[in-house]
Amino acid sequence: MKVALVYDRLNKWGGAERVLLAFHKLFPQATWYTSLWNPHSANFSANWDVCASIINKLPFIRNHHDKIPFLMPFIFESYDFSFYDLVISISSEAAKAVITKPGTVHLNYCLTPTRYLYSHQNIYLTNPLFRYIAQPLRQWDLVAATRPDEMISISTCVKKRIKKYYNRDSTIIFPPVDVSKFTAAVTPHRHTFDYYLLVSRLVSYKNIASVIRVFANMPDQNLVIIGTGSQEASLRRLATPNIYFIKSVIDKELVSYYSQAKALIHPAVEDFGLVMAEAQAAGTPVIAQNKGGALDIVQDGVTGLLYDGSKEGSLDSAIKLFAKESYSRQACRQNAKRFDIHIWEQQIIERIKQYVQS
Repeated sequence: MKVALVYDRLNKWGGAERVLLAFHKLFPQATWYTSLWNPHSANFSANWDVCASIINKLPFIRNHHDKIPFLMPFIFESYDFSFYDLVISISSEAAKAVITKPGTVHLNYCLTPTRYLYSHQNIYLTNPLFRYIAQPLRQWDLVAATRPDEMISISTCVKKRIKKYYNRDSTIIFPPVDVSKFTAAVTPHRHTFDYYLLVSRLVSYKNIASVIRVFANMPDQNLVIIGTGSQEASLRRLATPNIYFIKSVIDKELVSYYSQAKALIHPAVEDFGLVMAEAQAAGTPVIAQNKGGALDIVQDGVTGLLYDGSKEGSLDSAIKLFAKESYSRQACRQNAKRFDIHIWEQQIIERIKQYVQS
């Protein structure tokens, strides 16, 4: 069976890109089709068989996909998939729009319907260019969403968005976590539990500043922040001596940070939130907003604590409440088994078989 994999752009590293690694492991010989590819900023893909668009020949645009949303229809509709038996698009934007022949199965692993056209459009409406192109892009996107034979959602909230915006049903298959990597690293004698942990790209919508402000008023509690991003400098200026920044770590070090933390704090509302599932796999409770993917991942009061982010002081109260309670690290690890990569692989293969054998 000849397989093609399609992704919006290969130019960064984040939670979604961990999903790409899982698909690459499942189909190591598959060619990847994408709009932009930067093998330096997305070095995990440096040795993959990648077919990028002609626009990618302009080096200055490779990390600026936000500048060319109006080109996405032309890019993804231009690819020829007539020689493939199976096409899997992984998308939060335009990759689902690829056109396949009747005999080719097209499955879409939907990270979310396009944010800037639907759920988060108000954030982007301040851009005059976006206001001009939003409506025609939305009309095109609605057509594009009819093309996959099946849409697979990564969480309950994404499933609801797919139904709301595209009027399509979808099967939930949670993103994969290599649970064994996290549980194998658990060494009780090393546990210090003297800090809270935050793992995230340091960008505005991740709400990192809100956590820093809380810990600035808790000088007896330590916070370790792992990540980089456009807000790093401003966030460092907000930080007090009990807040520590670490730019990047290898996976083995990240597992150690997870397993030795009191809790992972996750202030952003995510479509899923892989770092929360990873923390659970390491036996670490999670403190997160009671929205988005956290509702699928965290068992409130058992493997972590969910708080109402719309209320002033709610995170501060949640941390203080967390400190008074006890959470079973074994329960966290048990909870994370639902997201194990082997279960994910079985579920993806089962969805493929539903079409290939029919």
